[in-house]
Amino acid sequence: MTTPVLYLSHGAPPLADDERWTAELAAWSGDLPKPSNVLMVSAHWEDAPTTLGSTTGAPLTYDFWGFPQHYYEVTYEAPPAPGLADEVTKLLTAPGQASSTSVHRDESRGLDHGAYVPLKEMFPDADVPVLQMSMPTLDPRGLFEIGRRLAPLRDQGTLIVGSGFTTHNLRWFNPHAGPDGTPPQASAEFDHWAQEAMKAQDVDSLLDFLDKAPAAREAHPRTEHFAPLFVTLGAAYASGGLDNTSVIEGFWFGLSKRSWQFS
Repeated sequence: MTTPVLYLSHGAPPLADDERWTAELAAWSGDLPKPSNVLMVSAHWEDAPTTLGSTTGAPLTYDFWGFPQHYYEVTYEAPPAPGLADEVTKLLTAPGQASSTSVHRDESRGLDHGAYVPLKEMFPDADVPVLQMSMPTLDPRGLFEIGRRLAPLRDQGTLIVGSGFTTHNLRWFNPHAGPDGTPPQASAEFDHWAQEAMKAQDVDSLLDFLDKAPAAREAHPRTEHFAPLFVTLGAAYASGGLDNTSVIEGFWFGLSKRSWQFS
């Protein structure tokens, strides 16, 4: 059976304190076939050329500042995935294709919060091997092509996960309004557009979202949190199509936490 592909909105470290969102993530993973391993593409790791994280058990990367101390004491000791790293390298460096690229390794880099924060809720036993991969570009078509090249992993039981945020403008973040307050109009407009484009499986519009989506530059002043979606789109498109389900909806402090599963 071909393993699904996911794009999820991952939340900051305080996601662990949000009972509704953590329950949604747990229920989502409970409905998935247990994967052989997980390939995470997080909005919080941009590095060119494409770089693979630790396969030797490096500690987590606490890539955030100003939070209470207990968020820096979280652990998530998922098994490393050296075999998956070899497969990713083989797929991305295969000769005879114009998009072949070099792949580097960084054994010192553990999972960042875009990876371990949602995984801790979805696979709390930390019993699924995990590999994190950098985004070498924010160009949607370049990332789509990387996803297309990685599609064969789905037939090997790999769960490919793009971890970002469907809208991400931290100027909207207002902790005094509560997590479930009314979102800014621009966030709601972009969220609605993204949902409709995904329903229509309109790849061209999604790849050209900065020019096609309403309020795109407000929803994403910088596009790194939407970028992991394009890896997942490529992987889904190349191996089964773009049939999808919006699994998680709603807003968190004004940001759209919409998340999709591609069958």
